Amino acid sequence: MEKISVGLLGLGTVGTGVVKIVEDHQDKLMHLIGCPVQIKKILVQDIQKQRKVDIDQSLLTTNPLEVIEDHEIDVIIEVMGGVEKTKDYLLEALKRKKHVVTANKDLMAVYGTDLLKTATENGCDLFYEASVAGGIPILRSLVDGLASDLITKMMGIVNGTTNFILTKMSKFGSPYEEVLKEAQELGYAEADPTADVEGLDAARKMAILARLGFSMEVDLEDVSVKGISSVTEEDINYSKRLGYTMKLIGIAERSGEKVEVSVQPTLLPDSHPLSSVNDEFNAVYVYGKAVGETMFYGPGAGSLPTATAVVSDLVGVLKNMRLGVNGSSAVSPQFEKKMKTPEEIFAQYFLRIHVQDEVGAFSQITSIFSDHGVSFEKILQLPLKEKGLAEIVVVTHKGSKKDFQEILQQLKELNVVTEVKSTYRVEGNGSR
Repeated sequence: MEKISVGLLGLGTVGTGVVKIVEDHQDKLMHLIGCPVQIKKILVQDIQKQRKVDIDQSLLTTNPLEVIEDHEIDVIIEVMGGVEKTKDYLLEALKRKKHVVTANKDLMAVYGTDLLKTATENGCDLFYEASVAGGIPILRSLVDGLASDLITKMMGIVNGTTNFILTKMSKFGSPYEEVLKEAQELGYAEADPTADVEGLDAARKMAILARLGFSMEVDLEDVSVKGISSVTEEDINYSKRLGYTMKLIGIAERSGEKVEVSVQPTLLPDSHPLSSVNDEFNAVYVYGKAVGETMFYGPGAGSLPTATAVVSDLVGVLKNMRLGVNGSSAVSPQFEKKMKTPEEIFAQYFLRIHVQDEVGAFSQITSIFSDHGVSFEKILQLPLKEKGLAEIVVVTHKGSKKDFQEILQQLKELNVVTEVKSTYRVEGNGSR
């Protein structure tokens, strides 16, 4: 091959990083691939916009067809974002026998199965390492490094925005709204932060991880999601008092043939490695039946970390081109999708309950837990400023999600309970 020509869809933060890496690392790319790599055409919204990288204006276009239909372009790199329109562009590129590299988690969570099928049908590669955890090579590790193992659980911090917010709330006692505003000013959070703070971004990533790690067609709607917008300073303070750190944790766990996938604010023991992952950093724990526990840690976003993952995928595509094995990497799911029911999901829980400060109140509460076979591991009981009220904080032993849902409903109906203030999952205590 004399040279490899690449088409780039998008020239924002990540796209700019891709251009820089391809230009600055030509010697290494030549060594790995054996020929130069050239970015031939770039789709942008505004050709005249000032950018942080020097670009030949003749490479820019506002017409996606100039990139997708260019017969000299071998690989399309998609870093423009979006779902419906972007899906159409990539399907057309694959049908034209162009390999695709994407960093688009939203797209892969919703249409990943269809795109991978089209890629295989057309003998093309579709790589998407950068769609989860930025510069951390977690997907490649699942597909290649841990390919011979049986993955039983993946648990981690996969959204840097929420981790930044919870870190600041925990370290400095700052209220949620104040820290969210700071995250927006620093560029960690979008003007509309809903996808991050309500857990949707993390849920998309966990769907992708579960699909690969469990070889099962897990969809976005299979992920149980709860965000951090209702987390209070009191929740975090009580967590710390009991020896826990709060993080937004994605969990994908397999027991036998069935799996559960969730994203929710979770209390971890202070001694747990994920508790020390702070600010915008990401980390994913992977439990394999043979390898045991492994942890992947690093920057979850940013121009160069994410672009590094994108260009690494590009190198993978180009190596496959040299070997003539493009389109053979996608493997159909091995297992039929079987999701756990609430009766089959077991966990510990943290609860804050406001009650009437009267004789017999606590015994009425404990009897509800006892009736469902759920006992307490830790208990705090404190008076409140409001006269005649007390606050009970408990961490339970493991119980089923179904039992816990029924306990919550019965607590809310109990006369001595004025309010169930908050409930969170607890992970990392005792055996799994």
